[in-house]
Amino acid sequence: MELEDINTVAVLGAGNMGHGIAEVVAMAGYDVNMRDIKDEFVQNGYEQIEWSLNKLAENDQLTEEEADAALERVTPLVDMAEACGDADVVIEAVPEQMEIKKDVYTELEEVADDDAIFATNTSSLSITNLAEFTERPERFCGMHFFNPPVRMDLVEVISGAESSEETLETIEALAEDVGKTPVRVHKDSPGFIVNRVLVPLMNEACWLVHDDEATIAEVDSTTKYGMGLPMGSFELADLTGIDVGYHVLDYMHEVLGEAYEPSPLFEQKVEDEELGKKTGKGFYDYEDGEGAQIPTDEQSELVEKRLIATLANESAKLIGNDVAPPESIDEATKLGAGFPDGPVKMADEFGIENVLEALEEAYEETGHARYEPADYLEERTEAGGFYEQDGGDEATEFETIRIEYPGDHVGHVVIDRPHRMNTISDDLLEELSEAVDLLEDDDEVRSILLTGEGEQAFSAGADVQSMAGSGADPLEITELSKAGQEAFGKLESCEMPVVAGIDGFCLGGGMELATCADLRVASERSEFGQPELNLGLIPGWGGTQRLKHIVGEGRAKEIILTAERFDAETMADYGFVNEVVDNDDLTERALELATDLAGGPPIAQKFAKRAMLAGRDDTDAGLEYEASAFGQLMATDDLMEGITAFMEDEEPEFEGK
Repeated sequence: MELEDINTVAVLGAGNMGHGIAEVVAMAGYDVNMRDIKDEFVQNGYEQIEWSLNKLAENDQLTEEEADAALERVTPLVDMAEACGDADVVIEAVPEQMEIKKDVYTELEEVADDDAIFATNTSSLSITNLAEFTERPERFCGMHFFNPPVRMDLVEVISGAESSEETLETIEALAEDVGKTPVRVHKDSPGFIVNRVLVPLMNEACWLVHDDEATIAEVDSTTKYGMGLPMGSFELADLTGIDVGYHVLDYMHEVLGEAYEPSPLFEQKVEDEELGKKTGKGFYDYEDGEGAQIPTDEQSELVEKRLIATLANESAKLIGNDVAPPESIDEATKLGAGFPDGPVKMADEFGIENVLEALEEAYEETGHARYEPADYLEERTEAGGFYEQDGGDEATEFETIRIEYPGDHVGHVVIDRPHRMNTISDDLLEELSEAVDLLEDDDEVRSILLTGEGEQAFSAGADVQSMAGSGADPLEITELSKAGQEAFGKLESCEMPVVAGIDGFCLGGGMELATCADLRVASERSEFGQPELNLGLIPGWGGTQRLKHIVGEGRAKEIILTAERFDAETMADYGFVNEVVDNDDLTERALELATDLAGGPPIAQKFAKRAMLAGRDDTDAGLEYEASAFGQLMATDDLMEGITAFMEDEEPEFEGK
């Protein structure tokens, strides 16, 4: 079956995951039959879809017409034959119990078309075992969405023992067509990728507290602010449900052995039915207490060492057993768990030899199987890391940005951290500075286009978690501020025109970055603001100085001191945005503008930018530079080209000479 053969998708289960998957598929233009065992269940799921689509429309992420059309494509049903009889793909999202799923597949097999593909949304159960409940194991695979499906980009596509390549490719294509990023899991293994590294991480956090080697505050402070993960380990467990993680771990323990023995602390929380936010109490108290209040300055070297070792060891098992390669593990955890960097890259940066040493020390101290190093980890330690080491001859590779060359002398810099709303980290500052140098040295590049990956954010600001992790030392934060000022200043003083294509949130450090562009084009849905004062801070990457030169001091004070958000039209009225375009036209229009500027006279553009910067705070200095530059330009070939083209009513072809 090819993607173009898919018209109708059935979703079995109308709970949180089921109705979320149905909504995503319907928004992509497919007819969706959403089925559950009781009418009240399926109607509740339908109402949740309606509510969600309305919210998306209210937030300008969909038009009202698109929301209405998506809802019309969803049909709530109870009868299995009616729901699945004409379905090309059936996505099962019923409770995570083998017996329930067995009954569902037995009934489904009786009514489904022989050519239909079955995909299970299970987060941990064996794809191979589930396929045995059907008569089509070759047309059966995992299609694991992440919660909530409407917002999360990742879909793990998991191969069972008999899943055909055609089936896997079709489901990957479907995932892409509904706006998700599929990551292939090549071998059926408990936890797949994300849960396989995330759940043992939670378990290790529990063991550290149970064994009195750390406190909950130390673990979460280290996880969130030391390692830069989006949430503390215990904070995350409370949010997702402690029982959910425990049941995945218990299944892994059953299948994979003692290395996955649940911590007594983990077990006790489940027994006491203290399951996190949904019950009002978990590792933190959400009823009588203040919930997760995580200190920024209680990081522990021991905790960091143990947790990174856990991530590395699980990654090594996945790679060594051909479940997934390093790139897939890192991509999946960034998209599905919000990691700033994947666990494989984290291990390499920590030092794989340090990881192995930490595991060996802990194994010697405790004798527990969870610390036994994977064979592949020892193998890669000898090689110097999980990733192959570059020989130095390859083109520059970046982790937080991409450089593309769309043609016509434009260098396109993409902030590539969509899993973190394209927030700006210290690594990104370094790479941005390097990218500007790289593009300025490229004779084929005459303008720079700067955008953010995805539609949610150009950049939502600084990566405050990594900043807060250095909060105990104001000198480190001061140095980070200076590093940002230097990197942004390099972009501002770049000799080529710079266009910022802004789509989505442009806040804090992201707005300071956009301020350094020469021209700014924004989509209608974009939002701007300098919210630092709400945090007790001020803009620290040049915002207090550069903004006033664009919008005037009065408007700059309004934007910074109120810390409010402003829509694109308002920022155009203020003079910050040069042009507001339809959401769908942003990329095309920004590239068009960058291309137009790339066709201009390079030497004159360089001198014009220098003159304006020179005169920013000293008009006389600017005028002096302007006069000098004017004289130098009179002797350029570009001037003659421009005059000749003007006289002949043709387009000039400037060469920068």
